[in-house]
Amino acid sequence: MSLGSMISKARIDARLSIEDLSASTNIRPQLLRDIEANNFSSCGGDTYARGHIRNIAQRLGIDPAVFIQVYEDEQSTNDRSMQDLLVENSVMKQPEEIKKVSWKVLGAISVGALAVAGLAQIIVTNSSNPGIPTPVPSTSPTETSSPKASPSEAATVSTGTGVEVIITATRAKSWLFVSDSSGRTLFSGQLSTGVTKTFSSDATLNFKIGNAGGVDLVVNGKKVDSIGSDGEVVSVSYGLDS
Repeated sequence: MSLGSMISKARIDARLSIEDLSASTNIRPQLLRDIEANNFSSCGGDTYARGHIRNIAQRLGIDPAVFIQVYEDEQSTNDRSMQDLLVENSVMKQPEEIKKVSWKVLGAISVGALAVAGLAQIIVTNSSNPGIPTPVPSTSPTETSSPKASPSEAATVSTGTGVEVIITATRAKSWLFVSDSSGRTLFSGQLSTGVTKTFSSDATLNFKIGNAGGVDLVVNGKKVDSIGSDGEVVSVSYGLDS
């Protein structure tokens, strides 16, 4: 016996008409007739169908689990994919069938791509070979001499002769920033291990050292005691009386 027949028999045994059952369950009479005909397509999906079946069973005094089990056996909902259930309950749209691309289409695409690539190569080759060669200017001996080092690369940086500081990355490399009394930047960068730089200025030299424990300083000819520990960032200034 199908689920629809079981519901119809239980309704009749309970001496209820379709209209009576509709009034007590708030389910449309036509939908009840479809359910008793074992047609659940009008329920709006599996979730709604289960709800209607449970509602009907409770009104007819039958354990809803009995009707639900028969429904699952007949409709095979357990074997259906999640995608089918979502589509049935209007959560997602039915995906369109993916059309396979024939090998002929793929071959045509490949040939077209090769043709475009070949045309692009020809255009690039022609544009890179002008008819008149570009003259190469001659270089005088003065112009071919080594370029002067920038202040950040020079071993000695000076804006005066009043105060002189020699800094050496004796034990470890350190980040270093140096400016004079006017705020002019004399050096900003990393001082590699073993490298020595000399700075001089008319009035004051300001230092910010990123690894105070790795460097040694000589100020106005006098070696300065350790200014900090490894990894410590220290800011110091030296003038004419340092």
